[in-house]
Amino acid sequence: MPAGLVISAPASGVGKTTLTLALARAWRNHGLKVQCFKSGPDYIDPAFHAAATGRASVNVDSWAMDRATIAHLVSRGADADIVLAEGSMGLFDGVATRGVSGTGASADIAEMLGWPVVLVIDPSGQAQTAAAIAAGLRDYRPGVRLAGVVLNRVASPRHEDLVRRALNDAGIAVFGALPRHAEISLPKRHLGLVQAEEQAEIGKLIDEAARFVAEHVDLDAVLRFAASWSPQPATNGLNVTPPGQRIALARDAAFSFVYPHMLEAWRAAGAEITTFSPLADEVPDANADVCWLPGGYPELHAGKIAANTRFRSGLRAFAETRPVHGECGGYMVLGAGLTDADGVRHEMAGLLGLETSFAKRRMHLGYRLAALAAPMPGHQAGARLRGHEFHYSTILAQPDTPLAVVHDATGAVIAETGSQRGRATGTFFHLIAEDR
Repeated sequence: MPAGLVISAPASGVGKTTLTLALARAWRNHGLKVQCFKSGPDYIDPAFHAAATGRASVNVDSWAMDRATIAHLVSRGADADIVLAEGSMGLFDGVATRGVSGTGASADIAEMLGWPVVLVIDPSGQAQTAAAIAAGLRDYRPGVRLAGVVLNRVASPRHEDLVRRALNDAGIAVFGALPRHAEISLPKRHLGLVQAEEQAEIGKLIDEAARFVAEHVDLDAVLRFAASWSPQPATNGLNVTPPGQRIALARDAAFSFVYPHMLEAWRAAGAEITTFSPLADEVPDANADVCWLPGGYPELHAGKIAANTRFRSGLRAFAETRPVHGECGGYMVLGAGLTDADGVRHEMAGLLGLETSFAKRRMHLGYRLAALAAPMPGHQAGARLRGHEFHYSTILAQPDTPLAVVHDATGAVIAETGSQRGRATGTFFHLIAEDR
């Protein structure tokens, strides 16, 4: 029977991902089967999880998914020895308005599945106050259980002793303390971590993190606090409709932000996925009946995309007879032009009139609920789609027919409506699930 834990923290940037990867690899090195999940909308961490465990990781999201969908997804951990769900942001951070089964907080997953929480605490610039923070998180919400804490970036043995004593006085277990160790820091980028597939040394980095954590954290004690868990039989499939029978999916360093559960759901419904690389000047599979351009970092490759005339003309030819859809970065590439961080405009596919600029940066972040005004691949007009938006690009022009009426999690209407022209559609949000 597997045991489950949630790895969380008081805030972002404290070290959740590094600890999750290190624990996963350390236990795997000891012969255990480890399954990871990511709580919340994140495209990058699941790939790191897979690199650490050798098993595919998927997102679970209480705002966008119902309990049956979450149960279906986590049932893949039924044959594991230990299951780790990495949280997002702080433990209780979510949106103000409840979604399908919660607010999107990591605490929702912990309570729903009955998995205790291991808190990563960074006591930099404080000492005993770290215990007050941990105790506050422990007591904040009934139903969420705290297993204990791992201290990260401890300055000195004296610093560690002060924090440990305070936590012990509060009745909170300390599993270990990690001194500052720059070698296991993961590179950052404007949308988060650099992708796992872009790091040639990712295996070595995770191995070093596992060695370091095993040296400073009592792995057996952490396992003893994990909750035994009996997965419920997964009787229902995912709440996702494939956009076509044979899907041409853009996939390379510029187009990689797609939720793993989406691809699995498409395949489970009988769809076939073929990939192509716009950066390699490739074109969509001529036998596909739909083309899907996910998000990623097209702004970092805008010059190359503009220069790859075979890709752009091939995409336009495909769209003459079959639907093409783009999400976020993919939507930007379907547009007329993209201005990079240096203020240089690059011509894009021109299937839509969208003009975007990365030179004028403004963060757009949050859950999205869209009511389709026109059909898009896999979904009819009137469908209600749940997704998440995260980008820094600014819309300079969005002249085409709006694809949807889009609300944020508070119910406010937002300007990023998506667009529709001919057989081309696009959205700034990444689809997670459809309301049914």
